[in-house]
Amino acid sequence: MSEELLINVTPQETRVAYVENGVLQEVHIERAQRRGLVGNVYKGKVCRVLPGMQAAFLDVGLARTAFLHVSDILNPHPPRNGDQAQAEGERAPETIMQLLREGQDAIVQVVKDPMGSKGARLTTQISIPARYLVYIPGADHIGVSQKIDEESERPRLKNIINQYRDEFDPGGYIIRTVAEGISGEDIYNDMRFLQKMWRSIQEKSTTAESGSLIHEDMPLAMRTMRDMSGIALERVRIDSRTTYEKVKKFAGKFIPDLEGKIDYYPGERPIFDIYGVEDEIRKSLERKVQLKSGGYLVIDQTEAMTTIDVNTGAFVGHRTLEETIFKTNLEATQAIVRQLRLRNLGGIIIIDFIDMADQEHRRQVLRALENCLLRDRAKTHISEVSALGLVEMTRKRTRESLEHVLCETCPTCNGRGSIMTVETVCYEVFREIMREDRQFDAQKFLVLASCSVIDLLLDEESTSVAELEDFIGKPIQLQVESEYTQEQFDIVLM
Repeated sequence: MSEELLINVTPQETRVAYVENGVLQEVHIERAQRRGLVGNVYKGKVCRVLPGMQAAFLDVGLARTAFLHVSDILNPHPPRNGDQAQAEGERAPETIMQLLREGQDAIVQVVKDPMGSKGARLTTQISIPARYLVYIPGADHIGVSQKIDEESERPRLKNIINQYRDEFDPGGYIIRTVAEGISGEDIYNDMRFLQKMWRSIQEKSTTAESGSLIHEDMPLAMRTMRDMSGIALERVRIDSRTTYEKVKKFAGKFIPDLEGKIDYYPGERPIFDIYGVEDEIRKSLERKVQLKSGGYLVIDQTEAMTTIDVNTGAFVGHRTLEETIFKTNLEATQAIVRQLRLRNLGGIIIIDFIDMADQEHRRQVLRALENCLLRDRAKTHISEVSALGLVEMTRKRTRESLEHVLCETCPTCNGRGSIMTVETVCYEVFREIMREDRQFDAQKFLVLASCSVIDLLLDEESTSVAELEDFIGKPIQLQVESEYTQEQFDIVLM
């Protein structure tokens, strides 16, 4: 399988595209004016403690206060197993009021970017990633990536960590997938790098003011190289000489096996145009996704959840209806997973597959969906097909979706996705005139509205306007306001 990473850099933004066999699978965008915050470490000040929510709001120097739940606070007295806890009379887990107080400073890390009207999500359980390891200062365990399934490899890697742990500050480690088969020396170098990073954060935290940034995660280009290092990339192409040199230097130090695969692209034609990335990004903002067979998906993203509807469309099949439905659903699984990754959709996702009567077909479609999700680096959980034929799943969300990064709410419909018809607005105008006639003593009324509304009032609804004038006994004047939207109107008393 051909896997490439394309990095497009301008002074305003950096965009990274992950391409498999010539097909765009993921796109990440970071803008200079609004960089992602996940992984950043701050010295925050507790503004408010909410016992009813077992949470607190902290000022970390951002536009909105950030949210910290009690489950994300590193407990200095973690509870032990039930029998032992009872035998030793151990107290219950501490509440938010016992752990935090207003005005208190706390070292916190962002685990979820601000989204919509919500502030950033925080944790006091700091984690620092490197090439092969993730260091967790407040933990004591050693975890191994589930993707390392070799029976002898997992204990080997744990033994290497245990061999060197005494040389460094206490803390836990998570061994990343890319560490499989790596020598003890490489892991030791990673441990040493992480310790230096953690000590630097500790030193800065002692002198930093409340609400200030202590440690900032890497820029998007370097961060992507670090996080995707477990993928067997064939080539990395960068269209900026400065970024190319920085990434090359970074790879030489931390990802030497990737250094020779990094190329500078000097061509005049934009690198994203060559691979068709720009067109795919535009398509990813549309509700409708066409399938090769003629079927299609309809994707609707809301604040509560994302819904995906599968339809046969123009696909009529060749044998039976059940076979046609099964093939459409099977093809849809690949397209759905690709769209989840490409659009960076997270949270609760409801998939409405076409109803299948055959239980074996349901099972195969669900297994196909699970297999496709194995290539998704985000954590997912899938439920069985419900009685209504729906598949409920969750996908971990840490950053804004592609739509939220590139788009804003429509000022005309305010995000509803529809507007009132011209006829509906006309009848609203009639009701408002009658309402104001009862409340105020006006000589006449002036209606200010969009061109389409005024045209209807002067044409098809002209009789209704004349009848209303007779009813209230006052003249009604009509005036077009070119800046008004179709739903917008004003009644002026004269």
